[in-house]
Amino acid sequence: MPVETLPPTPANTNDQPPPWRPAGARERPAGSETLEETINDVRAKIYSRSVKGVFARWRWILVALTQAIFYGLPWLNWNGRQAVLFDLGARKFYIFGMVLWPQDVIYLTLLLIISALGLFLFTAIAGRLFCGYACPQTVYTEIFMWIERKIEGDRVARIRLDESPWSVRKVRLKATKQLLWILVALWTGFSFIGFFAPVRGLGHDLMAFALGPWQWFWLLFYSFATWGNAGFLREQVCKYMCPYARFQSVMIDRDTLVVTYDKTRGEPRGSRSRKIDYKAAGLGECVDCDICVQVCPTGIDIRNGLQYMCIGCGACVDSCNQVMEKLRYPPDLIRYTSERAMVENLSVSEIRHHLIRPRVLIYSTLMLIIISVFIATLATRTTLRVDVIRDRGMLGREVAGGMIENVYRLQIINASEQPLVLSITGQGLEGMKVLVADAPDTRVKTGETAQSSSHLDIPPATNRMVPIVVRVPAESTKPGSYPITFVTKSTRPDGTVATEVREASSFIFPK
Repeated sequence: MPVETLPPTPANTNDQPPPWRPAGARERPAGSETLEETINDVRAKIYSRSVKGVFARWRWILVALTQAIFYGLPWLNWNGRQAVLFDLGARKFYIFGMVLWPQDVIYLTLLLIISALGLFLFTAIAGRLFCGYACPQTVYTEIFMWIERKIEGDRVARIRLDESPWSVRKVRLKATKQLLWILVALWTGFSFIGFFAPVRGLGHDLMAFALGPWQWFWLLFYSFATWGNAGFLREQVCKYMCPYARFQSVMIDRDTLVVTYDKTRGEPRGSRSRKIDYKAAGLGECVDCDICVQVCPTGIDIRNGLQYMCIGCGACVDSCNQVMEKLRYPPDLIRYTSERAMVENLSVSEIRHHLIRPRVLIYSTLMLIIISVFIATLATRTTLRVDVIRDRGMLGREVAGGMIENVYRLQIINASEQPLVLSITGQGLEGMKVLVADAPDTRVKTGETAQSSSHLDIPPATNRMVPIVVRVPAESTKPGSYPITFVTKSTRPDGTVATEVREASSFIFPK
């Protein structure tokens, strides 16, 4: 990490902010803010310093991974169509080899429950890992800050640029930064609506300015939200808008791994020469360089203890370890550890042992059960669905030939990407005939359990409403309501049955 030339920071001298800190940002004890100071703190801009290290590397790996999925997924093809497409107009969700319908909302419910339990579990084990590494706010802020550093320079250079009077150079740098931010935001908005409309046709329509009104709305809205949140609001979203920051405290305890400053080693803090024996001078290992504050994306001082604004990104850990390395001090003055480990000086194996505790076991067990149910329901999911809807305007009537007729509608969903050949039979009453309006080839079998069968061709990923007429000889039974069953079978090319769906209904004999 390149070392910036900064004036030394006197410890606890007066109320004036140190020279490296921008105007409006003041150190104060936690919880002592007045309303005016809080408003000023919201308005103050945070100039975070770049940092390199293990956690910074992992953060960029997660940035690359999440954005490769987000930007790349709409462009993947599967069986001649977009691999992932949430077609709201057609009410069909295509996810690789699956076609999901509104009736499959149970899968979304299970997925949301798994996500919530996963968030609880990871928070109970290691704090706000999601916030620091995979949250969209963190990811896009990291991207926008990288662009900002490349154009305007690192922390001190940006402070000096903002404080300098307007000039051609300042306008050029600011305009270039905003242009790149807007391009990234527009590409993000375009990728977002690419999950809900075929992305290749969407690109053509965008170039021709032929998008629909809702497409224009979501493109501009999502782009504006990305540009505003990642370019300007940044840490304010995490500190004041995100609800997770407020209730995270109920999910962590003394054994949760969080970013922690070791006060036993660090205090009393103070600047010193590298050559002196700091222990003999009565000093701790913290040299009060404030670099841990400068690299923090939310502008907090981790040395004041764990705060709800901390997103657990580990930037302060990386920066402090580099300072410790230059001074030849032991590393991990700031580190990921638990409160219990810090107080009781636990070893690594003891810390891991304390991670296995009741709340972690409960979250893990619930997640395992729900994930198993989720996988099992997907594995046993049938691609053929049939719902029987009785025509309530015609409960039963006598027709020519001495037959009693009831009318139904069968809603048939082919949730596969292959055409289906279906046969529909009726069971439950002797002499039943099933007549399908869409299938003129109706065959009637006679015998002790007389049935009628009709054949339908259902295209792939199709929802069809099929009118069904059921006729029974009038003399076969007395007036009343009788249970019947519709049996719908899909057959393979070799004639064997692939799927069978049985749906119950009732047949009305009028008086």
